[in-house]
Formats: sequence, C-alpha cells, structure tokens
Amino acid sequence: MNIDLSTKTDAQINALIKNHEDKNARDRPIYPLLLEERARRAQAKGRLDFNKSIALLRDAAINQTCTSYGQIAEASGVEWSVARHQMNGPNGHLDRLLDLCHSRGLPMLPAICVNKPNLLVGDLDPTALSGFANGARRLGYDFTDERVFHRSCQEECWAWGREQKA
Repeated sequence: MNIDLSTKTDAQINALIKNHEDKNARDRPIYPLLLEERARRAQAKGRLDFNKSIALLRDAAINQTCTSYGQIAEASGVEWSVARHQMNGPNGHLDRLLDLCHSRGLPMLPAICVNKPNLLVGDLDPTALSGFANGARRLGYDFTDERVFHRSCQEECWAWGREQKA
C-alpha cells in the first residue's frame, strides 16, 4: 500500500490510525508510518522535542532510573509551566512518545517517566497511570491490572537499558 501521507490532513491521518486500531491491524506496514507521521506533525506544532525525550528516556533506562516530566521538558529547553499543558492527555507528548516507541520497536519508555516526588519509587499517580494504560491499550496491549502492567513495562525498559549498556 503506497500512500503519500503528506497529502493527508491531520484528521485523515488520525482516522487511518483509528481504523487500524479498531480492526486490530497494527501489524500492517503502514501503521508505524502513520504513527510516525502523526508524531512528526505534533512535533511541528509543539515545543517538546520527541527525539530529545527519547534520548533522555534511553539514558534513564540505561542508568536504571526513572526520570520526571520536568526533566522531559528541560531536555527540550521548555519551561515546565509551558510544557505541562503539552505533556499529558490522549494527544499529549507522552502519548505520542508511546506511539513512537511502538513504531520503532522500543520498550514503552514513558513507563519510566513519573512525577518528581516518585522518582525513587517509580509510581504513577492514578491519573497518569490511567493515561499510560489507555495509551497502551490503544496500541493493542491487553491487561487487567494497570499497576502491574506499568511495573512490567518499567522492568522491560530497564532490561532493554542493560542491553544498550552492554
């Protein structure tokens, strides 16, 4: 299937993604391209840099630590007061990072991004946990216990980080 994504509107890209998700067709070659295109367009509109965020999360995975939302903002040179409005929600920076991790075959690196007070324990507050879980379900992950799933994603990130370090 050869589709020139540059000719599609944002609404058309979103509709194509939703159709693939609704039909459980995430394994089709176009799906990761659609996720990348949506993120590319979000990057053009926002101030947070996806590549800088992934690099920060990669370093955190290698170092076997969590990082904070504020550190994500700082990596892009964006003040937290500005970044916080772009960070969360179904179309926020973290949700698009889940898309990029999925499309690039990376572990779900946003799993190791938590509130600053939770850096040592790695817990997500209920709203953030729900957002993470919703993003994962949208990408086709099936689980019942959100907290257990989140922890398993963190462990996967750290295992991947150890491999990167080796």
